Amino acid sequence: MNADQLAVGITPTSPKPEAAPILRIRAVMLGERINPSGLELGAAVSSTPAAFRVHAGLVVIFRYGVVVLIGLLPSEEKVLIDSLKSRVTGELSPFEEEIAQAQLCKDESTEAIQPGGPICLAKFSDDRLLLIADALAKSTSLARDERRVAAVFDVIEPFARKLAEQGRTPPRRKGILQLIGNALLVQQRVAGRVAVAEKPDVLWEKPELDRLYARLEDEYELKERLDTLERKLTAVSETANALTDIIDTQRSLRLEIAVVVLIVIEVVIGCIQILSGTH
Repeated sequence: MNADQLAVGITPTSPKPEAAPILRIRAVMLGERINPSGLELGAAVSSTPAAFRVHAGLVVIFRYGVVVLIGLLPSEEKVLIDSLKSRVTGELSPFEEEIAQAQLCKDESTEAIQPGGPICLAKFSDDRLLLIADALAKSTSLARDERRVAAVFDVIEPFARKLAEQGRTPPRRKGILQLIGNALLVQQRVAGRVAVAEKPDVLWEKPELDRLYARLEDEYELKERLDTLERKLTAVSETANALTDIIDTQRSLRLEIAVVVLIVIEVVIGCIQILSGTH
C-alpha cells in the first residue's frame, strides 16, 4: 500500500504543496472479544491479526476486542464499526479509543516518533502500519484494563480503611470474592488474550522493523504500563485474599463459640433432668 492508495484518508496539515501528508489512525475497543473468522471486508493483507484493505484505507482486527482503522473517513469508520458489532462479545459502552497520526518522512534513518506528535514513517507500507496498529491496539486495551483495576482499588480502599480504623472487616464475603474475580479476569486478559509483552508476527518476517516497534513501545510505554498493571493486580489479589482469610477466621471462631454454647446448654439440660429425677 502506498501514499496514493491512502489519499482519501490523509488530512493535509498545511496548504503548502511540499507539506508531508498525514494519515489518521484510530483504535477502537468494541468489547471483550471480536470474532474475525470468515470475515471478508476487502482484500486480505494479514491473517494474524486479520487485516483488510477497505476503501482507500486499512482495517486491522484484533481478537481481544480492538479494531484499528487507518486512513478511513469518519463516515466509513462508523459503517464498518456497525458491521462488526454482531461479532463482538461483551460490547462496551462507551467504546475505548485512541487516535494517532502517521506522517511521511524522508527515509528510514529519519523514522521517529515526535513527543505528542505524529509517527514519522519512511513510507505507508502495510508492515509499518500493522506495527502501529499492534502498538495502538495494545495501548487502548491497557487503558481499559487500567481503569478496571483502578475501580477495584476504589472498592478495596474502604475495606482497608475500616480494618485500619476499627479493626473490623466487612461482613460481605461475596463482595470480596467478586474483587478477586475481577482481578483474575484482567490478569487473564492481559496475559492470555492481549499478550502485551509479545512482539507482533510481522517482525518475524521483517526484523529490520524491530527498531520502529521498539520506538512505538517506548512512545506508548507498553512495558512500563504492563509492569504497573501486574503489580496492581498482585496487590489486589493479595489484599482480597487477606480479607477473605480474616473473614473465614472470624466465621470459624463464631462457629466454635456456637458449638461450645450448645454443649453447655446440653450439659445444663442434662443436669436439670438428673436433679429433677432425684426428687
